[in-house]
Amino acid sequence: MKIKLLVVGATPKNFLKEGEDLYIKRLNNYVPFEKVEIPDIKNAKSLSKDQIKTEEGKLLLQKLNNIDFVVLLDERGKEHRSVEFADWLQNVFNQGPKQIVFVVGGPYGFSDEVYDRANAKLALSKMTFSHQMIRVFFVEQLYRGFSILKNEPYHHE
Repeated sequence: MKIKLLVVGATPKNFLKEGEDLYIKRLNNYVPFEKVEIPDIKNAKSLSKDQIKTEEGKLLLQKLNNIDFVVLLDERGKEHRSVEFADWLQNVFNQGPKQIVFVVGGPYGFSDEVYDRANAKLALSKMTFSHQMIRVFFVEQLYRGFSILKNEPYHHE
């Protein structure tokens, strides 16, 4: 089992990169983990929001395999408490996919084609966060989920 985080654009702030790197390093103790960044769309200022989503969607879909279990991090997705998320992860693992790909879209979300490809949608909150900040929050929650599954003392309830 492998986990990939597929994201649109780079994270420009060092404090966010440091947070991502910290939890990615910890995650690799549990599971092979990879973060893949697709580039921001060039000349985006001259494109509509829908055109940007379409172009980002094409790039995202190129990075997916037919057998990947694809999970969109989306405000309309299902919310879980951390323990419920750990249980959800275990259920996905039990289905036997070789790779789970979590996807963070750009600032305008996902194209219809990306939504059609998804196996699941998760929301981290009802609030909206920048797509750069979501990366840090998500890798921390993924690490927390693994620590819960392993009965390690990171999560307190």
